[in-house]
Amino acid sequence: MKIPARLKPLAEDGLIDEVLRPLKSGKEADVFVVRCGAEKRCAKVFKEANVRGFRQAAQYREGRSVRNTRRARAMNKRTRYGQKEQEKEWLNAEADALYRLSAAGVRVPRPHGFVDGVLLMELIVDAEGNVAPRLDGMTLSAEQAREYHGRIIAEIVRMLAAGLIHGDLSEFNVLVDDTGPVIIDLPQAVNAAANNSAAMLLVRDVDRMKHFFGRFSPELLKTEYGKEMWSRYASGNLDADTPLTGHYHPSAHDVNLGELMAIIDAAREEERERQERMQEESSDEPGDY
Repeated sequence: MKIPARLKPLAEDGLIDEVLRPLKSGKEADVFVVRCGAEKRCAKVFKEANVRGFRQAAQYREGRSVRNTRRARAMNKRTRYGQKEQEKEWLNAEADALYRLSAAGVRVPRPHGFVDGVLLMELIVDAEGNVAPRLDGMTLSAEQAREYHGRIIAEIVRMLAAGLIHGDLSEFNVLVDDTGPVIIDLPQAVNAAANNSAAMLLVRDVDRMKHFFGRFSPELLKTEYGKEMWSRYASGNLDADTPLTGHYHPSAHDVNLGELMAIIDAAREEERERQERMQEESSDEPGDY
């Protein structure tokens, strides 16, 4: 196919040999399957700020370090220069997160470079070499649900141990290849130690996955991995291989226990409202003919 304008610089630099086909078009970015030598990869082309649907919420940006003090002041004052720098910082966030998490052993697409708002990364495929399916379209047995849930929880623990929280994790941004779940879409990843919303976002991520897998294995709905995970992290007792039980029993020694419980309650209320809105929107859609 004809090379899209945004991918031409990568082709000219030899990073891409051929654009094979579009893969996905979303509010944030367009994704293409490309050929790099003998290997197929994907190129995620982030859209310009004025046409993107997802707002760069301050909740996600909080805690991201900006080394240059001039840039930081301009971003805080929201000058024209500051807005341009803020845009660069937002676009770089996913590439930075992928490099960091890939190095930490988290199952995310391996990054292969970030040039002019285009993220070149591993194409996740199934056993036949086709693009891996998204989790939301899969029907699982109870055993598969428990297995995949356990693996996702382990990945979230590794992410947290590496200092990051996905921030918008759900069944819609998990792919399943021939060996299991792979987490994708990380432009809103947050710094666990420097973001005041970190605990809330972590619990929301964990609970969304619990609710999805709980459709197939209802006993998972009783688990409390989010509470347990954050409590261990806040107490300095979490590393990449920390085994969890799924149970959480408050202790007088827990760090900021009252604040933690309030955050968890708020996150769960928000998730309940989100589920209700989704159900209402679904019931309003016309049926198939």
